[in-house]
Amino acid sequence: MSSSDASAIAAWNNTSAAVNRYFSIFIFLFGTIGNILNILVLSQRALRTNSCSLFFLISSIANLAAILSGLTTRMLSGWTLDLTNTINWLCKLRAFVLFFSRNIASWLIMLAAIDRWLLSCRNVHRRQMSTLKNAYRGIIITIIFSIILYTPVLFCYEANLINSPLKCYSKTISCRLFNDFSYACLTILFPMITMLLFGLMTIGNINVVKNRVHVSSIIELKTTGNPSILERTTQTSKKKLDNRLSFMLFIQIILLSLCTFPQAIQKMYSTLIPNEVETPLRIAIENFIFNLFLLMTYFAHGMPFYIYTLSGGTVFRNALKQYVEKIYKF
Repeated sequence: MSSSDASAIAAWNNTSAAVNRYFSIFIFLFGTIGNILNILVLSQRALRTNSCSLFFLISSIANLAAILSGLTTRMLSGWTLDLTNTINWLCKLRAFVLFFSRNIASWLIMLAAIDRWLLSCRNVHRRQMSTLKNAYRGIIITIIFSIILYTPVLFCYEANLINSPLKCYSKTISCRLFNDFSYACLTILFPMITMLLFGLMTIGNINVVKNRVHVSSIIELKTTGNPSILERTTQTSKKKLDNRLSFMLFIQIILLSLCTFPQAIQKMYSTLIPNEVETPLRIAIENFIFNLFLLMTYFAHGMPFYIYTLSGGTVFRNALKQYVEKIYKF
């Protein structure tokens, strides 16, 4: 090995270690605080009675679980010993909780996108499907599905491995193929593609409804006069909440896609491309890419609160302000 290659390998390894050590701390604090605030705000009665807000609430709980289970040990490994790398049962438990919570978070945002589409449909029967009862059903089904999907992790993952991206990782090739395909296809690609599809369909429905409402309002004013002030206020408030929730959802879908697609592509590449003779330099570069893309997924788990605060308009910010004032008075 030449001296230039040795220097490059050392540089890549040091960069990877620095990213793991410092970026993990930032994401941990950023995500933990944001998700706790999300849970507190979305738990308020005014928001949790909305089906989309309920999906956001449970998704925030899952995001918090993913950050705590995945980043705590990863963050500490840069400073001290990571017990999940050496203790088998801890390795299995951490992997299961991480994949389980990630799948729940991803699928609930997908269900929120479907819920927004149902609410925007012209068909009254579809709009009536957007209810709290159906939201609870969707959450329960998602939890059961996630448990079934990632129970094999308890068998596949093992500590003290060598020649793997992490010491706590799938122990056999068949396990890696199953876990990588399950995670890439069912936890990332399928939910994200579904979110984007229903998001575009919702935008199309909203544009159609806006035109029809405008025409209907003109006809109604000519025939019956102005509706009551109370009726208009109620309709305006509900419409404002629904529109803001839809906008918050669209922004989250876009950012989630940007943060999670790279890891899905990397997983599919490493699984489908036959193993070649790899040089130490290539291994160092691939480890850096693996760690960077992995941390991007944790960043996706930590950003919803900041998305909601910036894109939620007065609806979310007022709810946050009311909660802070309530705590202050207490």
